[in-house]
Amino acid sequence: MTVSFEQAVVQQNQQRYYLRLYVAGTTPRSMRSLESLKAICEAYLQGRYELEVIDVYQTQPEDNIIAIPTLIKQLPSPMRRIIGDLSDTEKVLMGLDLVPR
Repeated sequence: MTVSFEQAVVQQNQQRYYLRLYVAGTTPRSMRSLESLKAICEAYLQGRYELEVIDVYQTQPEDNIIAIPTLIKQLPSPMRRIIGDLSDTEKVLMGLDLVPR
């Protein structure tokens, strides 16, 4: 392992994540996506994330949302979108750039 690789790993482990989850009320799919995301964040990003949950029934989406639920990773760059109930942990981790693609 080189020094720069080790520094990159340390920096990745200190990055703060800003996540936005769009849901449609309290439907089972929306609740499942929220529960899945919270479990993933607590397991892999504990203390390093902010999660904003937006109910499209109560707030006009700011982002171009074409499906619900949609998770948007706004930070760190690059921005990513993950559509679905987030039950596939591996896909969510790849979408959040927490595991190599």
